[in-house]
Amino acid sequence: MSTTLYGIKNCDTVRAARRWLEEHTIDFAFHDVRDTPLSAQQLTNWLDQLGLDAVVNKRSTTWKQLSIEQRNSLNAESAIALLLEHPTLMKRPLLDTGSTLHLGFKAADYQALFAHHTL
Repeated sequence: MSTTLYGIKNCDTVRAARRWLEEHTIDFAFHDVRDTPLSAQQLTNWLDQLGLDAVVNKRSTTWKQLSIEQRNSLNAESAIALLLEHPTLMKRPLLDTGSTLHLGFKAADYQALFAHHTL
């Protein structure tokens, strides 16, 4: 299983997720979306699988800094452009196990997700 954790390195929740994965010896790659931008295709896939409201963090500081027009005209196409321009607009962390996508971090959720993995 190829696991990638997407987020930004200075996010507390992302740090907690990384720490949990490391403590449970889960082999994963960390992808900082600020340092290495996501592709439009990758964002399209996430939006298709998870939905617009799941991927875009409407409680973030970045969201609040967008213009009213940008917020009101949000759709899949505009979300991709906004996420490419403002990677911190995505909910995080996003864990891609290769077979499933999981947004956010709760230790119990990760425990259940990796129950079949040797912990």
